[in-house]
Amino acid sequence: MNQTGNEKRFWSRERYLQIVALLFVLILCTVLVLHRDKVAELGMYGYVGVFLISLITCSSIVVPVPGWIIVATLGAILNPVLVGVVSGVGGTIGEMTGYLLGYGGRLAVDKAGTYSRMVEWMKRWGSVTIFILALIPNPLFDIAGAAAGLLRFPLWKFLLFGAAGRIPKHILFAYIGVWGLQFLPL
Repeated sequence: MNQTGNEKRFWSRERYLQIVALLFVLILCTVLVLHRDKVAELGMYGYVGVFLISLITCSSIVVPVPGWIIVATLGAILNPVLVGVVSGVGGTIGEMTGYLLGYGGRLAVDKAGTYSRMVEWMKRWGSVTIFILALIPNPLFDIAGAAAGLLRFPLWKFLLFGAAGRIPKHILFAYIGVWGLQFLPL
């Protein structure tokens, strides 16, 4: 079967990177759960780790990393509300990568239609768009961030409304970890 220039092979380099990232996250979560007593003893360092992990996973545009799994795992080990707040703030700051790409005008988007639609949403409902896309789990927030940067949407509003949406979502992820840990035979 011939492949045109626009088609992507399923087992591409990007797909391998996604699988490696997912395996890394799953292994890390398993180690964290198995050694949760030691992680909990770290106290404040645990929250700094939550912040850094969320910052890094949310700043990844090329290879999406499922950071919510780590947030859920650490929510089961540490205080879930603090985990949600700290990871929500870290994730919001991490999302600035998309904003900065759009701001610099050096963005290549695969689906121009989705990007164009996002630009229109940002023009009409900028703060609401950022808030809603930060609140619900979806892959569109990077595109919204790029559109916000392109339109020179104020950075302080991007961070404020991004955090306002992201923090409740991350608190929920942390509690999913608390509830899920109850079912593990450890």
